[in-house]
Amino acid sequence: MSDRALRCDVAVIGGGHAGVEAAAASARLGCDTILLTPDLSRVGQMSCNPAIGGVAKGIVAREIDALGGVMGRATDATRIHFRMLNRSKGPAVWGPRAQCDRALYPIAVRRILDELSDLHLVQETATALVMGDGRVVGVRGRSGLTVQAAAVVVTAGTFLRGRIHMGGEAGVEAGRAGEAASVELAHTLAECLEVSRFKTGTPPRVDGRTVDFTRLERQDGEPGDYRFSTYVCESIPEQRPCWITWAGAELKKVVRRNLERSALYGGEISGRGPRYCPSIEDKVVRFPNAPRHQVFLEPEGLGTSELYVNGLSTSLPGDVQVEFIRAVPGLEDARITRMGYAIEYDYFPPHQLRHTLEARRVAGLFLAGQVNGTTGYEEAAGQGIVAGINAALTVQGREALVIRRDQAYLGVLIDDLVTRGVDEPYRLFTSRAEFRLLLRQDNAVRRLGPVARSLNLLTSSQNRILAARLQREDDVIEWFHNTTVSAQRAGPVLESAGYTLPSNSMRAVDLARRPGVDLAELARVGGAPFDVETNAEALAAVEIEIRYQGYVRRERERAERLQAQEGFELPSGLPYESFKSLSTEARQKLARIRPSTLGQAGRIPGISPSDLQNLVLEVRRHARGRSEPRAEVAMPPAVQA
Repeated sequence: MSDRALRCDVAVIGGGHAGVEAAAASARLGCDTILLTPDLSRVGQMSCNPAIGGVAKGIVAREIDALGGVMGRATDATRIHFRMLNRSKGPAVWGPRAQCDRALYPIAVRRILDELSDLHLVQETATALVMGDGRVVGVRGRSGLTVQAAAVVVTAGTFLRGRIHMGGEAGVEAGRAGEAASVELAHTLAECLEVSRFKTGTPPRVDGRTVDFTRLERQDGEPGDYRFSTYVCESIPEQRPCWITWAGAELKKVVRRNLERSALYGGEISGRGPRYCPSIEDKVVRFPNAPRHQVFLEPEGLGTSELYVNGLSTSLPGDVQVEFIRAVPGLEDARITRMGYAIEYDYFPPHQLRHTLEARRVAGLFLAGQVNGTTGYEEAAGQGIVAGINAALTVQGREALVIRRDQAYLGVLIDDLVTRGVDEPYRLFTSRAEFRLLLRQDNAVRRLGPVARSLNLLTSSQNRILAARLQREDDVIEWFHNTTVSAQRAGPVLESAGYTLPSNSMRAVDLARRPGVDLAELARVGGAPFDVETNAEALAAVEIEIRYQGYVRRERERAERLQAQEGFELPSGLPYESFKSLSTEARQKLARIRPSTLGQAGRIPGISPSDLQNLVLEVRRHARGRSEPRAEVAMPPAVQA
């Protein structure tokens, strides 16, 4: 490597949501970090819908913030529409979602990154990894620049051999509209990793000045001062409404008539797309009996009239897009400002990764984001922060961070990818988390804030804010458990909730368990020593813990039983092919994925309980047959049961 090469501890390739979080996390841990991206003006770019959060995704955004990440702050600083999804259901599935200003979001991201003295942004297109002694030692750029690094994080998104499709003819090489694909880097990575192809897409945008809003349903954002960020209080812009309409029979006729012109159905796209975010062609073909499909018109920003047409993702040619847009009620005279398109790209099946997101075959190489087969800003950013943390910890010789499934949605996401793999672009849902009552949006900072503090990811100011926040919650819950409220004081609160007056004094916590009782008012009449208004967020978190105490306790007990399996380690060199007591499917999948614990093995599709029992016995036999002292391999309680 040239003596004139740039040198750093960690190099990050890509400036999207995964790259931003990876680079920022590495720098916060004190590593000299370089982020390489082809266009610095697009760092943090929102390529598709300018929205953050949603069901499960909003919890991930809060978890990223709890670890000191960028996404929460940038969202607060640029959100122009906010809603808490699933309020009619239990708190385990509540999902904060914010529509952001597309132009302001990357500006906010860049401002936050510029606060980090150990982070250096370089406008350069990475074309190759530099290898040495079986590990990655740097990155080579198109200009001839070489960056020497002890660890490299690849977050290339949809750019690796990306090809944009709009219509049935051959697509155009591009990473996204207006930007070049990354072909050289894709070939380099394909030399050391298994590669496959996925596709995703975007809908058209329309000029809001040409929309008939009288035919649409208005959806205003929720009032209040909800924030994604715990540590920094950003100024929140004014809100803008979203709008709802429905694509019906006329649009379906247009799509059916032109299906052969679709890149997806015309045979030009081979990669599989996301099942949970289908194109309008997919919707029409897969749901032929659905009378209509919901369409959201969402604002692109405060300084533009453009609207994002959420629900009409497509790979149909431009003339067909014009026709089907005008078949939607309220959009009969709408003018398209940007055409929708599909994009096909390389990804690396994630069974090739460790739970740290380091490649098994290449030491020092970490992958995060859509290159691992996911879809969505939040999934990408979540992987990015974990990859960046672990890249830095590796360089520093510290123990890696592995987040458990019962600890965070980040743990669910990464474990699903590594253990179960993907056969379509992966998207998080609350249904994927078996401990979702433990993984709520309101307790993200309590779950992961202490982890961030222990790793030194937070500034001294953020540590003080974290300590104060946790102390407030502790004080609130202690007051409810240790305070008795007289019948006279509790009476009006209970009456307003539809209960009869109590005959005796009652513990505040027992009163709080009753549905409909206002905890804030109960705290006021009970003479709580804390200010109800300034502790509203702590009260909300405590309310859920109190009212769902029994369910929460059972989930924690299940999580503890799972930990028995997670504590049973599987040596990396086990000869699974020779374990004849296992089924053929189990031997093949264990040899391919190589789980590090019995718990991970149990989550691999096709591994049966009897396979797990036999695997424990095989590990015992294997340990007895080795010359070196054997590890402790006692039967885990969860397997014995």
